[in-house]
Amino acid sequence: MNKICYLLCFSLFFLYSCKGTKTANTTKVKKLSAEKVIANHYNRSFNFETLNARIKVKYDDGKRGVSPTATLRIEKDKVIWVSVKMLGITLAKALITPDKVSYYEKIENSHFEGDFQLLSEWLGTDLDFDKVQQLLLGQALFNLREDKYKTSIDEGSYLLKPKTDFVLFERLFLVDPGNFKMAEQKLKQPAENRDLSIKYQGYQKIGNQDFPKRIIIEAVEGDDTTIIDVEYRAVDYNARVSFPFKIPSGSKEISI
Repeated sequence: MNKICYLLCFSLFFLYSCKGTKTANTTKVKKLSAEKVIANHYNRSFNFETLNARIKVKYDDGKRGVSPTATLRIEKDKVIWVSVKMLGITLAKALITPDKVSYYEKIENSHFEGDFQLLSEWLGTDLDFDKVQQLLLGQALFNLREDKYKTSIDEGSYLLKPKTDFVLFERLFLVDPGNFKMAEQKLKQPAENRDLSIKYQGYQKIGNQDFPKRIIIEAVEGDDTTIIDVEYRAVDYNARVSFPFKIPSGSKEISI
């Protein structure tokens, strides 16, 4: 498991941290119903067909820390592609589709092809293509329209909490009142001693739309903490993109 955590930080999702700080919100927040907050959240979804971004990643699992650059490309609802480099040398690539997760890395000459089970176990919550895509775009991991929520104002953000208490699984969503994008998502599994926090530290205008500037994720399981900090350095959308991916000959397959 430790051997592939290095790759997973680039292949998906990028992203965690308890050390992040929220931007102060001095504007008085207007009270809105949960239904209105949720409707505004989806109305402000980033509209695109393709995405091409250059990102800076900082990864720390308490045992190792790395800080590579990477290229992230997305074809909406179809493909997520990541190429990781250090000193201009490609170290790893990941290709994610709704059906499969594939990646290879050159340091140990290994590769993996399979479903989302490994990533789900790593982050402590069920993942699929849609959740990964939404995470990267500043949208809620879960479909907020499927449950009933109550809303309150917490530290200048709208706090959405399910009306039904889930004993085994807790989730909270903080929504930025300025753009109705996610400010933070918190998922907890008390029985498993697992916590997942996804914080969005600022948004930037891409075209006339709001897009994350920095995403920090902190995944805690027992005494182990993994932090991934992703900063978008340049973002372009609706340009022609390609997704070159070929597992090198002689690469060893990792079985999970």
